[in-house]
Amino acid sequence: MGLAARKLTAAQCAEAMGGKDFGQDVVGAAANVAVVLTQSWCPQWSMMSSWLDSAAEASGARAFYLEYDNEDFFEPFMAWKEDVLGNRSVPYVRYYRGGSLVAQSNYLSRDGFVANFKRGASQDAGS
Repeated sequence: MGLAARKLTAAQCAEAMGGKDFGQDVVGAAANVAVVLTQSWCPQWSMMSSWLDSAAEASGARAFYLEYDNEDFFEPFMAWKEDVLGNRSVPYVRYYRGGSLVAQSNYLSRDGFVANFKRGASQDAGS
């Protein structure tokens, strides 16, 4: 795929499925982190993958992704994403700041992706 974004490993996904979220090696990998959970056939993911690296860089973020339909653990991972995380659409993006979830979205534009990190910063400043 040519993305600088890192593909989530099977071990990182297994850790997530054992709880309610990804471990610190993912959510704490940088001050800002985006995790994109998707399937390879998704046309919005195709578009998003073309700008994910530059948008993450503009946000000062590290990006992770998983095309879970290509994984041996497809069905249990999809069930965890849908039932535990409560999202049935792809791509599904989780935005973290300082290891905490600050926003969630499905597909959106590059500007919207960057804005989700800014919204998280405003919420942090307001609390």
